[in-house]
Amino acid sequence: MRLSRSLAPVTVAVCLVMSVPYDAMPHARVEVREAAAPEPFGSWCRSRVTGSHVTAYCHNPYPRTDSVSLHIECDRWWDVDSDSAAVDAGPAQTVRLTGRCWKEVRSVWVSHRKRAR
Repeated sequence: MRLSRSLAPVTVAVCLVMSVPYDAMPHARVEVREAAAPEPFGSWCRSRVTGSHVTAYCHNPYPRTDSVSLHIECDRWWDVDSDSAAVDAGPAQTVRLTGRCWKEVRSVWVSHRKRAR
């Protein structure tokens, strides 16, 4: 197969550009700025399951208020999963969240949300 005369130089040029190492190609200079350190946020939470009852304690060591909610997934298909209302954990404050299933508990987790200032 023969390349046409107008296509051959373009093909050779593309092959040459593709074979040049990346470091040899000129780059636009971009100024890198240091990212601001993220503000510490989030309560430390621990939960305990006793039978069908769940208790979670969340302590907020940071200066920004954290809204925490307890989420409980029940094991039985007919047992209703529950999500608690959001509770504000202020700076240096510990809050207690409780909930339950009718029978066994499958999983428990606590969600966090930054409260608008």
